[in-house]
Amino acid sequence: MILTPLWRRWQALALHWQILCAVGLAVLAGLVTAPDSVWLSVYSFIGALFLNGLKMVVVPLVAASIVCGVSRLSGQELGRLGGKTLVFYLATGLLAVTVGLAVINAVRPGIIAGAPAGAVLGANVDPAQVEGSLEKVAGRGLGDLVGVFLRMVPTNIVAAAAEGQMLGLIFFSLLFGFFLSRADSPGGETMRRFWEGLLEVMLSITWFVMRFAPLGVFGLVAKTTTITGFGAFASLLWFFFGVLAALALHAFVTQPLIMHWVGGFDWVQVRRHYRAVFPAMLTAFSTASSSATLPVTLNSVRRRAGVSDRTSSFIVPLGSTVNMDGTALYECAAVLFIAQAYGVDLSLGGQLLIVLTALLTSIGVAGIPAASLVAITVILSVLGLPLEGIGLLLVTDRLLDMLRTAVNVFGDTCCTVVIARLEGEEGVLEQEPED
Repeated sequence: MILTPLWRRWQALALHWQILCAVGLAVLAGLVTAPDSVWLSVYSFIGALFLNGLKMVVVPLVAASIVCGVSRLSGQELGRLGGKTLVFYLATGLLAVTVGLAVINAVRPGIIAGAPAGAVLGANVDPAQVEGSLEKVAGRGLGDLVGVFLRMVPTNIVAAAAEGQMLGLIFFSLLFGFFLSRADSPGGETMRRFWEGLLEVMLSITWFVMRFAPLGVFGLVAKTTTITGFGAFASLLWFFFGVLAALALHAFVTQPLIMHWVGGFDWVQVRRHYRAVFPAMLTAFSTASSSATLPVTLNSVRRRAGVSDRTSSFIVPLGSTVNMDGTALYECAAVLFIAQAYGVDLSLGGQLLIVLTALLTSIGVAGIPAASLVAITVILSVLGLPLEGIGLLLVTDRLLDMLRTAVNVFGDTCCTVVIARLEGEEGVLEQEPED
């Protein structure tokens, strides 16, 4: 009987406040749970079950959203909307990696007391092994670009969707939606109604899954806190806070300025945008997966920011795969940190090559936890740095993965509202989102 009023008050809270409370409780639970406790398995089970539920709806939701969104556009509208979106993504990605490189060059976390930190952190590799190999970059960078285009056109769309190759699924859905918009036969109309109905059903299923988000978030965050604690990354604090500062600059300085100067939003509307997309950023932080967060992102920009289905159905799914500002920033920062730790002084040209490769590898990177470590491995190979340097990142990677995923998702939402404003949509961020 005593718990009944508390339960009613809990149900009265908006979902994002429930998630925030779950994060706080999870941190406390993780700090008092021993790593070898049976509770760790409980946390893992709860978190994995929630993630599986989100991933279950991603493929049909992405396909239905893009097909419906593109089928509503004419060829001229699609070209205009797509062009603006890609320019925005490339520009913000370049700004993100520039911020990351500037901060890490200023902080120099790989240097301790004037000497490379490799020895202190257990990375005892002769710098002579890794110098003089930057000439390999051009070939590897081109190969990475070719690989992106090959993944864009899969030989089997069903297999690509099953394996989580979202770039291929998005490209196929774009083609399907484009030619569906040109189908004037009764069959074409039936197909359009089918996809509209599928999208409606998938949004309902997504909302059902999201009702369990506080419980799932609790499991995910409690598991992470139990394993890592807060003292595990003490020796890497400078790197951790350097990346944190760079991510914060991009999310709270660069992106708001773009919204103000490019989108024409006033500062009240910019603040309103943070409130509108807060649930998506919380979900991205707790799941460390932009793909799993996609349903929440769509809901945030549609219902809370006031963007039309036509615009959001095209931009948000595309952004969840190709717009990875936080990931590109982290890749550059991590590689520069490893180079410093091994005593390798990268020239300006070498750092520009890092920027190029990071932008290429961040496009189409899997929207799952720790996927950027694979991309970092590619960049290290390109530069001739030892792959063992990845070990320096593992201590802090999980928490930084959560943070950079939130920045990735926030970048998607900023692009969506800016493009919607440039397309002349009314009502975008005109009202305070409901709590």
